[in-house]
Amino acid sequence: MKRYRKYIMPVITLFATLGIWEACVRIFDVDLYILPAPSKIVEAMLANADVLWMHSMVTLQEAVTGLMIATVAAILIAIGMDLSKNFKHSIFPHLVVTQTVPVMVLGPLFTIWLGFGMAPKVLMVVFMCFFPIVIAFCDALAQVDVNQINLLKSFGAKKWQVYAYVKIPAAATALFSGLKVSATYCIGGAIVGEWLSASAGLGYYMIRVKNGYMLDKVFACVIVIIFWSLLLHLAVTLLERIVFPYKR
Repeated sequence: MKRYRKYIMPVITLFATLGIWEACVRIFDVDLYILPAPSKIVEAMLANADVLWMHSMVTLQEAVTGLMIATVAAILIAIGMDLSKNFKHSIFPHLVVTQTVPVMVLGPLFTIWLGFGMAPKVLMVVFMCFFPIVIAFCDALAQVDVNQINLLKSFGAKKWQVYAYVKIPAAATALFSGLKVSATYCIGGAIVGEWLSASAGLGYYMIRVKNGYMLDKVFACVIVIIFWSLLLHLAVTLLERIVFPYKR
């Protein structure tokens, strides 16, 4: 029983919260446009499953594309910073500054520069997902055991072999830690981009139903967003186990 307590307790808490929520809405007769009951949210999800699926595919395409671009760019730049201290000192302060810029400010600029298509949403995702990956991976590369590196060099290993056999495998855990954080961010980044300019996607759908005061559909959309974010996090975890089985 103790083994499964960490799984059972959150489920019990969730259902207790939903039960109290449902009871309060029914007892106080709260209007739908103020706070829908959980049962109404489930009904809205089932009734609009096709629409939510269609918009989900648009948002997922933007999120996954942006996450992949951010991951590749972060890995290359992290290795570059590890190879050259001058490069790290030149670029690291700018990476920190980018995180102080409000995302909502950049959205309209990306739209002006790239139009109203998929590109500005993907760039928004890249902007939000890049930093956690590059920082986690760069720090991990710098903390690899020097003795392992020296041992490999004593056998005549080249730079790329040091990274392939020692540094990258040793920093894999940190890389995937940053990637897991970014996997939960990427859907949010796509949603923010869709709020500012879109003709499809979960963010666009959420704005549309919000303007109609259909809060049951807004909450249904939020639940779908949470579902896809958790699914992407799980996908990254499974990928880590497949690529680096010795890390289990």
